[in-house]
Amino acid sequence: MTALRDLRNIGSVCATELEAAGIRSGEELRAAGSVGAAIRLRAAGFDVCRSKLAGLEGAIRDVKWNLVPPEDREALWEELAGYTET
Repeated sequence: MTALRDLRNIGSVCATELEAAGIRSGEELRAAGSVGAAIRLRAAGFDVCRSKLAGLEGAIRDVKWNLVPPEDREALWEELAGYTET
């Protein structure tokens, strides 16, 4: 099992938030996907901005967040917005 803190882009604060949202390993993060993890973070009361969403995706892809292509970052943000619109 991969510890969240061992993933690229995931610092101690983000790891603590993910754990509070019920995501406790890299494998669980990959299974949830970046948008799924963001939804769970928001449901747990945490803020998710574009940078955090890109960081989650980068952790899944094992790249720095800013190496996730801009069009992919925008598509993820739009997908998340679709789940959070009221």
